[in-house]
Amino acid sequence: MRLHPADVLFAGEKPFPALPAVDHYAGAEKLMLKALKLQQELGPVFDITCDCEDGARAGAEAEHAQMVVAVVNGAENHFGRVGARIHDITHPHWQQDLDILVRGAGQRLAFITLPKVRSAADAAAQIGELRRIEADCGSTRALPVHVLVETHGALREAWEIAALDGVESLDFGLMDFVSGHHGAIPGSAMKSPGQFEHPLVTRAKTEISAAALANGVVPSHNVTTELQDVAVIRHDAERARREFGYLRMWSIHPNQILPIVAAMQPDFSEVEEAAQILIAAQDADWGPIQHGGRLHDRASYRYYWELLQRARNTGMELPADARHRFFAA
Repeated sequence: MRLHPADVLFAGEKPFPALPAVDHYAGAEKLMLKALKLQQELGPVFDITCDCEDGARAGAEAEHAQMVVAVVNGAENHFGRVGARIHDITHPHWQQDLDILVRGAGQRLAFITLPKVRSAADAAAQIGELRRIEADCGSTRALPVHVLVETHGALREAWEIAALDGVESLDFGLMDFVSGHHGAIPGSAMKSPGQFEHPLVTRAKTEISAAALANGVVPSHNVTTELQDVAVIRHDAERARREFGYLRMWSIHPNQILPIVAAMQPDFSEVEEAAQILIAAQDADWGPIQHGGRLHDRASYRYYWELLQRARNTGMELPADARHRFFAA
């Protein structure tokens, strides 16, 4: 019997999360349903985050969360890749957000996003409340958590936040981060090219990416403010991927989704090589092999397995044998 790479390459440790390359935000029901329709057309190459923080009107937080539950549970959610962002820990409604979402849609939600945490203690407190609600309603599933790093305190404790049990993604919140510097960082750093050049911003991006990757967590890059120029959108995503190691990026407009996906895709020749190496490794029961005159073993197999997953999650066409062996289910 052929052993699957997921069963062989991560014995005793958690596998790296295999998430779609785009996290698309929508705050209104109309935009959520529009995004779901696009997801049906393109496949699960992007996630959708239903926004309870910025999307809800003041005084209508409960109604908004209940609407999100209906969207998540609706027939339009074909792939189960819809999450929700709750209010921050200083807002009086954050616990009710969690209660409504988990009790109403806990089995279908893809993740919960925590904004504006000020420390690892903030994130731990909200995760603890999430787990309490899950236990109270008899849920057998612990929802993955995505944490927004956009405050000085969160950046200072990014490594501790990334190490918290249940955290799946560290997301950089550029706009709030720049605003939190009281004018010391110019507004030009909220867009390109400044966002990739200002030292305080690049320091934050590098630290978040390093903390995430070292703790087996996906680093997610902030949005680009360009909504129409596909070349600019793709260039921003390429810089985030190649220069700062981000494997995922936010989207706030449907026009941004495909350029970001394309920028995050691995090189096709490397995908072909990964498939060949993994197929040969599986045939050799995951012992060392030679390929193209070079030795490969489980250390390189892990790299190529994660690359192959990333290719699949960005909608790339995989070689038929690799697709059948590793993704048939």
